[in-house]
Amino acid sequence: MLIAKFSLLAGLLALPIAAADLAPTGTLRAVFLGSNPVQGRVDPQTGAVSGPVADLVKELARRLGVPFVVIPAPDARHVIDTLKAQSADIGFLAFDATRAEEVAFSKPYAVMYNTYLVRADSSIQKASDADAKGVRVGTVKGQTQEIYLSSHLKNAEVKVLAVMPPLDDLEKMMLTGEIDAFGANRQRMEEAASAHPKLRVLSDNFSAAEQAIVVDKKDGSRLESINRFLQDVLASSFVKDSLDRAKLTGVQVAPTQSR
Repeated sequence: MLIAKFSLLAGLLALPIAAADLAPTGTLRAVFLGSNPVQGRVDPQTGAVSGPVADLVKELARRLGVPFVVIPAPDARHVIDTLKAQSADIGFLAFDATRAEEVAFSKPYAVMYNTYLVRADSSIQKASDADAKGVRVGTVKGQTQEIYLSSHLKNAEVKVLAVMPPLDDLEKMMLTGEIDAFGANRQRMEEAASAHPKLRVLSDNFSAAEQAIVVDKKDGSRLESINRFLQDVLASSFVKDSLDRAKLTGVQVAPTQSR
């Protein structure tokens, strides 16, 4: 009985330490890619965030017993810089070795598949067809798709765009021949094709990227608690239920043996 009481007391004492470690300001602050529906969506009227990131942050904050805030960022660079500036405690990114030089990655919670958007009448039928002489492949600078395509395509010309263009502009770029294919996550490409009948999405993928929680390198000790949390929500149906509610295409729960 004495041992049981001591274990309970030790557990209770450990909780404030975990909260102080993960949320040193008293509020759990999380930053994510606001334009990536795989992570979350921002309501244009209210600014409210929904989706897997919002669900995970809310649940982690509940377990820590602290309030939370979810901060949309325009791109991966801003996520990393926000962490480095100590303006956020955790971030969400797809794993990439280059990014891992600046931030520490947790175990993945989901896998995101990447594919091409092409003209409906394009001769490109599968992902490997895009890597051919004379093919111009568009992608956005700094995103995992750009990092992959810039290093893996041997024959096609990769046209790196500064930002994700509006879908009407993306359609125009394809119809005028400025680009022949555009690489992004499947969810985003499916949304583009559904709104623009002159475009279609390939049935296969050119890569897959693991979605994970990240912290600044100097805060790497936080990953122990974060990985325990992820292990727990992955073992239950929490992550799957979150992905299902978000109605995401080309995204699945990460296998437990990943990385």
